[in-house]
Amino acid sequence: MTAQSCPRQHCATTMDSAALEPTLYTVKAVFIVDNDGNRLLSKYYDPELYPSMKEQKNFEKNVFDKTHKADNEIAFVEGMTIVYKSSIDLFFYVVGSPQENELMLMAVLNCLFESLSLMLRKNVEKRTLLDNMDGVFLVVDEIIDGGVILESDPQQVIEKVNYRVLQSAKEQIKWSILK
Repeated sequence: MTAQSCPRQHCATTMDSAALEPTLYTVKAVFIVDNDGNRLLSKYYDPELYPSMKEQKNFEKNVFDKTHKADNEIAFVEGMTIVYKSSIDLFFYVVGSPQENELMLMAVLNCLFESLSLMLRKNVEKRTLLDNMDGVFLVVDEIIDGGVILESDPQQVIEKVNYRVLQSAKEQIKWSILK
């Protein structure tokens, strides 16, 4: 792909030394869509990647169109490395830069899926996901912060999420007693 054929400037094939330097900012985006390609959750960690909601949704649609019938686990779309997984009526995506390690991105994807599976008692489908969206956001936030991978062990993620949920419940009980 040449720089002229790529619509985005960051997709140029010429690599300078800055692009190869190691960084903690591994994940560019995470999103979950239903089996029609409709967004259920998305978090973009690179504000320059797709700055507007319209660009993000176009990217997600493009990724979904190229992956929903494929039998692979990895794709390269618009110059980005994408790992993905499907379950019943959901598709899970983790997006990284072109030179990102696919194994690191797959570890994030597997942690996300397994954490949600534990949280939703192995019932990872659209309805239960939507009913527990607050917990889903907590899971994503425990795994990734600002594009940096914080955790890849689903048990640790669930313990942290449960602790946060317990703390919130204790606060609500405390305030209801005081009233």
